[in-house]
Amino acid sequence: MKIFVNDENCQIDDNSSLLSLLDSLGLSGLRGWAVAVNEQVVVQSELENVFLNEGDRILLIQATQGG
Repeated sequence: MKIFVNDENCQIDDNSSLLSLLDSLGLSGLRGWAVAVNEQVVVQSELENVFLNEGDRILLIQATQGG
């Protein structure tokens, strides 16, 4: 099925969880990352309970420091 990750097309298997997507992207630890699905922030403890649907839009944002 087709989803969008940071506005780029991405093909994933049907019934994929958000956690499995992050694992496939090498982001399973998520330290310093925020994740939203269709503009709704998902807390880290819920990643394995969120299943993706055709056309979902996932936004990944990495925290940075600076001033």
